[in-house]
Amino acid sequence: MGKYFGTDGVRGRANEELTMEMAIRIGQYLGWYYSQNKKHARILIGKDTRLSGDMFELALAAGATSTGANCFLLGVCPTPAISYLVNKEKFDCGIMVSASHNPYYDNGIKIFNHEGIKMEEELLLQIEDYMDGKTELPLATGDKVGEYVSWEDGMEIYISWLKEIVPVDLSGMKIAVDLANGSAVSSAVETLTALGATVEAINNSPNGININLKAGSTHPEGLQRFVTENECDLGLAFDGDADRLIAVNSDGDLVDGDFILYILGRHLKNVNRLNKNMVVTTVMANLGLYKALDQSKIDYIQTDVGDKYVLEEMQKNNYYLGGEQSGHIIFYENAVTGDGLLTGLKLLECMKDTNKSVQELSEGLFIYPQLLKNVRVKDKNIVLHDEDIQNEIDAVAADLGEDGRILVRPSGTEPLIRVMVEARTDEICEECVDRVCSLINEKGYAAD
Repeated sequence: MGKYFGTDGVRGRANEELTMEMAIRIGQYLGWYYSQNKKHARILIGKDTRLSGDMFELALAAGATSTGANCFLLGVCPTPAISYLVNKEKFDCGIMVSASHNPYYDNGIKIFNHEGIKMEEELLLQIEDYMDGKTELPLATGDKVGEYVSWEDGMEIYISWLKEIVPVDLSGMKIAVDLANGSAVSSAVETLTALGATVEAINNSPNGININLKAGSTHPEGLQRFVTENECDLGLAFDGDADRLIAVNSDGDLVDGDFILYILGRHLKNVNRLNKNMVVTTVMANLGLYKALDQSKIDYIQTDVGDKYVLEEMQKNNYYLGGEQSGHIIFYENAVTGDGLLTGLKLLECMKDTNKSVQELSEGLFIYPQLLKNVRVKDKNIVLHDEDIQNEIDAVAADLGEDGRILVRPSGTEPLIRVMVEARTDEICEECVDRVCSLINEKGYAAD
């Protein structure tokens, strides 16, 4: 990771950690970089619904046009729409203005290359050098100055594509959607309705400051109540930029990414579409998922936390299904990024094809109780290389045996050590996590 760009772009509080000037310079570098060998590069820009989205959208466009690019403004859209359209419509790159599940006062800038994949590290580091004034760029003059236009056709192309790749007839199904007052307002209801479903929407009135506010995939409690009170067949909860999904079954129970990987992994295997019989997960997937996949004779592989790493593994070996517990699910046969609406459609297609409820499709998966505690420390590396702490981690793992596991890892963005235990009961989880956290404190590694 660089100085500004993390695993999911630049992100921070609008006009504090992330400023308009930073956005202008990002736009300028991309406009110059892609216009070197042509008169005008073509850059696609989208945003979610947060208040500062307009400011950053126009700052990026101003920067890019000043160095020769033409910018196409997609407006409010899901992040996966940018990923798909950049590739489909032959843009040079795409930019999404969003801070995903963060509160409205944060914002972020994600950059995609011409294939719709998150931008390569090498180019991001070059952009950072320009942001820091280490390099200079010529501005466009005369007829080389770019322009920007609103691209109204973009969302229609994206929605049409979704309906083409999952042409499921949803007639007779009642579906509740929690749009998180975010990007999903641009596509979810329209797409599901066009496929024949009766759709009930909540948190579908964005005002710039209510995105993710007690809503969406990080706060699904309201959707759980709504599904049961209104006797819906399924609930779909999106995050702010609609690239991930948490579902709710008709009993009001949560169906997270682990459940979705299990359900769709088995379904794809049954219809001979699970390439190489493999499901890609991160190390944070629940132990119960692995045991259930074993029972279903489905192979799996683990990556570091982050959909970026899941995609890299899928690209390398042409695996079709992968994702995270948080609801980032990638269908590599169709897309190169997580897409909440595509995930929901695939889940509904599975229900229709099998004529089964999500509860029935989930049979055979026992989710182990999980406890995660963060310890703020002075130095993550010293903690992880302490022999006593490593010995205690090994001892906990031995005590848990095959009925649990412990995972201790550093945060990628904060001075934290994350201690996670899965076991048969909550009490065992608590005891095992405390053994490691207490030792970190006893040895004086915890920050004040």
